[in-house]
Amino acid sequence: MRQMLHGTAISIGGHAVLIMGESGSGKSDLALRLIDRGAILISDDVVFLETRDNAPILTVAPNIVGKIEVRGVGIFDVDFIASAPLRLVVEFVDAPDRLPEDIAHSAIGGYVVPVSKLNPFEHSSAIKVEYALRAVLDSGVLPECVSVKESLPS
Repeated sequence: MRQMLHGTAISIGGHAVLIMGESGSGKSDLALRLIDRGAILISDDVVFLETRDNAPILTVAPNIVGKIEVRGVGIFDVDFIASAPLRLVVEFVDAPDRLPEDIAHSAIGGYVVPVSKLNPFEHSSAIKVEYALRAVLDSGVLPECVSVKESLPS
């Protein structure tokens, strides 16, 4: 099954990060800063979620392959990767928790996925995404199918 999502996806070290937010909220801006730090674009503004080998995979939207919007400047070609396994969702908030207790989760396309809530326009937000991904990878937390999560004992 393939589901279209409104968001921007980048790959860091082969792990997909899905950046979610309203139109004009800073998704592409944050992605540009991550790309400048070595991330690779998967898809800007529209991304597809697929299931392969029982895992969520983010894939490029075919009509915008390798394109990213630079607000106020234009649409540009950048290096891209066609897909990567989803490991982290970034959601935008004005005032993130100072010290979140645990890794938060969000339901995306039938999966429960680790989520990091950040202000996209802080100077350190790109670095924070990298640290959040590292925390998820170091903890060994993987996205889980919602039906599996619901059937687990509390």
